[in-house]
Amino acid sequence: MIYAIGDLHLGFSTNKSMDVFGKQWNKHYDKIKGNWLSTVKDCDLVLIAGDTSWAISLEEAEADLDYLNELPGTKVLVKGNHDYWWQSLAKMKEKYRGSSLNYLQNDVFIFEECCICGARGWLCPNESDYTQEDKKIYTREIRRLELSLERAKGHRNKIVVMHYPPMNEHLEPSEFTFLFHEYDVKQVLYGHVHGDERFKYAPLGVIDGIHYQLISSDYLNFKLHPVDLLII
Repeated sequence: MIYAIGDLHLGFSTNKSMDVFGKQWNKHYDKIKGNWLSTVKDCDLVLIAGDTSWAISLEEAEADLDYLNELPGTKVLVKGNHDYWWQSLAKMKEKYRGSSLNYLQNDVFIFEECCICGARGWLCPNESDYTQEDKKIYTREIRRLELSLERAKGHRNKIVVMHYPPMNEHLEPSEFTFLFHEYDVKQVLYGHVHGDERFKYAPLGVIDGIHYQLISSDYLNFKLHPVDLLII
C-alpha cells in the first residue's frame, strides 16, 4: 500500500509551534503519529511532500528525522520551501544509511510496480505572489522534474509528488502540467497549501485527464492519504 502526506512541519529541536496557524495544529505531532501507527505497516510506502522540518541544518533536523524513521513504512521525501536542513543527497544518504528514509531529487524511487517521480516545484506564472525573481527557480524546478520523469521512461505506473501545486490559483496550465502530459503521468500529489481560504483554489480531482490531490497534513486532518493505484 502507498500513502501520502505533506507539510509535517516538525520542530522537536526548534520548539517552533504551529498553533499560531490555527487550533487544528494543536499537538499535531501526536495526531500524525497516532494516525500513522493505526494505518501504516512496515511493508507500506509513505510519500512525504516537503516541509518536513523547521530545522535549518541536518544536525538540527536529527530529532525530526528520527521521529519519522521510527514510524512504520518506507518513506520517500521531497524538498519543501522550508526544508533549509536539506543538503546534498550524498550527505543525507550517508547520515541515514540503512534507515527507512529516502530522498527524491532528480531521480525516481521504485516501489513494487510503481515509479515515484518528483521535485519541489515552485510558484507558477500568473500566481498572485509570482514575480520575475521567481522565474529562475521555476525554470530550474521544471528541469529537475524533467530529469526525474526521464528516468521513469519505460515505467507505465508513474506517480508524481511535489511540494508546490503544479499550477496557479486560476488552475491554468504550466510547464509542469505540460511535462505530465508529455510523460503520460496520471496522478500528482502535492502540499504547500494551508487554510480553508487557500484550499478552495487548490487543483483537485481530474483536470485534463490527470488526477490531482492536495496532501498538506492540515488538509488531511493529519491523516495519511491512501494513494489510489487504480488511477495510474
